Amino acid sequence: MFSGIVKAVGRIASAKPSGDGVRLRIDVRDFGMEEVELGDSIAIQGICHTVVDRDLRGFEVDTSRATLDVTAGLESGREVNLEKSLRLSDRIDGHLVSGHVDGVGTVTVFDDLGGSRRLRIEAPRDLARYLARKGSVAVDGVSLTVNAVEGAHFEVNIIPHTLEVTTLRNLAPGSRVNLEVDMLARYVERMIARG
Repeated sequence: MFSGIVKAVGRIASAKPSGDGVRLRIDVRDFGMEEVELGDSIAIQGICHTVVDRDLRGFEVDTSRATLDVTAGLESGREVNLEKSLRLSDRIDGHLVSGHVDGVGTVTVFDDLGGSRRLRIEAPRDLARYLARKGSVAVDGVSLTVNAVEGAHFEVNIIPHTLEVTTLRNLAPGSRVNLEVDMLARYVERMIARG
């Protein structure tokens, strides 16, 4: 489990073929690598991965073809948002995020509002039912509050601090982003459907 509060921005140093997917090498500074152990979960662009190798400069993970087919942003050389998994004693400043991406959305608007930014994303139609005004959504692993919803489009506001410490600053119309809807919405739908 994660909170959607990015702890560092790293860079994919390499993406080498491995089995049916790729092995990613992530280089990162100021991420407390001395505390990372083999088998730990780390969210990369909102996607939960298992650490398979590590040193003080970064770590490696394996990503399957199945994951690559339903996510975006894992290309070599790319900056990525990173978050270690939560401990039971941690504060949750964002919202509960599983690291299981629900779909890939497309940025349609990224307007400068004179400090903050308005980000408008077109989500896959089957995810739109889980998006609600003032609800939560994770975009590339970043916990955000939904400000407006119109059909499959939703808007969030990005404050300067979030722009500074995440990869969201690199977005532009046409960018593809990983989306994870609020898990509580999925459970509520399931409970109602079973009636």
